[in-house]
Amino acid sequence: MKTSNELRSLLTSIDHKGYPTYKTLSGCYQFPSYQLYIDHVQGDPFASPSSLHVEISHKAAGFPSSYYIEDCSRIALQDYLTRCLSIQFEDFNFKAKGSGKSGLLSISRCGQEVLERSACQITHDKIIARFHVGFPAFGRTINAKELEKILFDFLPYCIEHSFFYQNLDDKKIQEAVYLAEDQNFIREYLKKEHLCAFIANGSILPRKSGVSDLPLKNSVPFFSPASMERTLLLPHRGEITGMVIPHGITLIVGGGYHGKSTLLEALQMGVYNHIIGDGREYVITDDTAVKLRAEDGRSIRNVDISLFINDLPNKKDTTCFFTPDASGSTSQAAGVIESIEAESKLFLIDEDTSATNFMLRDDFMQQVISREKEPITPFLERARDLYEQAGISTILVAGSSGAFFHIADSIIQMDSYRPVDITEKVKKLCLEHTAPRTRIPGFLIPDFQRTLPCRKQSEPRHLKDRNGGYRTNSDKRHEHMKIKTFGKDSFALDKETVDLRYLEQLTDSEQTNALAHLLRYGLEQVIDEKNTVKHIVESIYDLLEKKGWEPFCGSYVPCGLAKPRKEELFASLNRFRG
Repeated sequence: MKTSNELRSLLTSIDHKGYPTYKTLSGCYQFPSYQLYIDHVQGDPFASPSSLHVEISHKAAGFPSSYYIEDCSRIALQDYLTRCLSIQFEDFNFKAKGSGKSGLLSISRCGQEVLERSACQITHDKIIARFHVGFPAFGRTINAKELEKILFDFLPYCIEHSFFYQNLDDKKIQEAVYLAEDQNFIREYLKKEHLCAFIANGSILPRKSGVSDLPLKNSVPFFSPASMERTLLLPHRGEITGMVIPHGITLIVGGGYHGKSTLLEALQMGVYNHIIGDGREYVITDDTAVKLRAEDGRSIRNVDISLFINDLPNKKDTTCFFTPDASGSTSQAAGVIESIEAESKLFLIDEDTSATNFMLRDDFMQQVISREKEPITPFLERARDLYEQAGISTILVAGSSGAFFHIADSIIQMDSYRPVDITEKVKKLCLEHTAPRTRIPGFLIPDFQRTLPCRKQSEPRHLKDRNGGYRTNSDKRHEHMKIKTFGKDSFALDKETVDLRYLEQLTDSEQTNALAHLLRYGLEQVIDEKNTVKHIVESIYDLLEKKGWEPFCGSYVPCGLAKPRKEELFASLNRFRG
């Protein structure tokens, strides 16, 4: 390891040389209170900025160990520190002058959710912060004096005021950590009490706009109907009261624009913890919940959709169904089965984004088109068995058909943005109406021994194995598959694009970037014609849990990765067409 003085001397020696000479700076340098690593140097001032990271020992940083000993508090502290460094960088961004991205200082921009990111990682002995710096230049000539200003003036100030406990507001840190521990307490409570979700009284559910996830000002706060209200005693906040949604089938109904979809959207994002001031801090949902919808045109590979679709006119086998271009009903059927395979215990469905013929068929339609001529078994006829035999609950927004009332355990009416428990009232009305046929024979969950067809490579690929060595089928070396991400909605591996537009619980483009890295690792290391889809995903995710980002990133871990849920990893693999 070199000293900071040696780095200063190196900068002096390369000043005014060609930009590629910056690459000689790669390595580790000891600064007074931290170690600085220059991991990757950009090719020119107009390219993606250089990747750096610092490592600070816990002894130097000085945070109480109680703030990071548990996973929930550690992730909250990581998130808080990332936000601190982002704020510090704003004061120094582009203060060093030059061409292109010269002087840029950036780190992950965190949203309303608390995610585990590569930007900040707390291990048992240190804090690691990863970020980007635009190395300054005039044209393509090194401007070492400006980089010296960044590395020796700007960066030390930002690090000192972001990662050293004595320079931070302990009360704000404690609030973030305690909130995470209270949120974790509610999650454990839901499991223990067989509940799907908890929504605290006073929560602000509406968002500012379609492009802003900030809370909407002057919106109506959420308050539970008395019949569904429960009071919890949290470790730090103390008593908190709100609405609980039990296991089973829950309907959310009401007139248009009364808040049905807003409630469901809050529940679907309740799989994540939220920051103080978001309004949804205490909206907590079963973290295996999956939002299901129709996805016209998506690919389906080797999925047993026979629970919902059978006896096709073309005699196509639906126990191992394949199509590159699914209809709305077929895609939603596959989504249900794939989510069962991913071990989800809660389905979230909005009638507005579902295929109507997948959800139900009324009696009149069944009289016109006999059941023998209809290959689709509607969700209405399977939902009860999904709960009673597979333990999977459903929360469904319904607005156009009363057929679902007959199978519901709980019914919530949204009336001017306020929930009303109308379960007893509707159950009495159900006695006056003929119930639709909702019980049919043949409920059988697939055994999930599904494998994927393995693409034959036309040439050998150089692969890292799990032990850090390499395996290949020839002596020729090949690079990893190339990754390109397109915001939150999709990514590409080499020339194959994976469309994630309809994964509504993806909340950050860094999760999409992480999914690309995880799937690439799976394609290069795990996927073959023998491993089941379930084994593939669990192998990848277990490695992420145990080893962190390092196995998936090659020579260095970049800033810009956020941990996705296992459910989204399943979904990404299912949507890969290669």
